[in-house]
Amino acid sequence: MANVFQKMVDWGRRKSPWIIHFNAGACNGCDIEVVDSLTPRYDVERFGVVQHGTPRHADVLVCTGAVTLQTRDRIKRIYEQMPEPKFVVAVGTCACTGGIFDGCYCVAGGIDSVIPVNAYIPGCAARPEAIIDGVVKLLGALEASQREQHKAKKRREKHA
Repeated sequence: MANVFQKMVDWGRRKSPWIIHFNAGACNGCDIEVVDSLTPRYDVERFGVVQHGTPRHADVLVCTGAVTLQTRDRIKRIYEQMPEPKFVVAVGTCACTGGIFDGCYCVAGGIDSVIPVNAYIPGCAARPEAIIDGVVKLLGALEASQREQHKAKKRREKHA
C-alpha cells in the first residue's frame, strides 16, 4: 500500500511541479522573462508547472539575480522551508555566476554559493524558451532519478 502511495506522489511531482520565484538581487531583466514564461503565450501549464506563493508547497525554486548579502539568509530560509525533494533552477548569468555584479562588495556570488543548484539557465536575460527548456529537462532528470531509485529499491528487496 505504501509503495502504491509513493508511486502516486512521485507521479504527481513529475506531472505537476509547483514553482516559487525568488529575486535575489537582479536587474529585473530575468524576472520579466520568468514572468513571461508563465503567461498563456508560452503556456508552461501544459507541463503541469504552476507558480505558487509559498515555499512550503513548492517543489522547484526559480532564482534570478546574484545573491547579495541582504538576500543570502532569506534564500537559505526559503530553501529550508521547501519539502523534500526540492530543486533549484538558477536563471540568468547573474544567478549562475554572479554576472557583472561578481566582485562587488555586497555580492556573495551566484545562487550556488548559498544553496545547491540543480539546473543552470544562462543568458542575460534568459529567454522564456530557454527557461521552459531548462525546467522540462529538470523534470526529465527527476523522472529518470525516480526510475533509478525504484530499480535500486527492487534490487535491494530481491536480494534481501
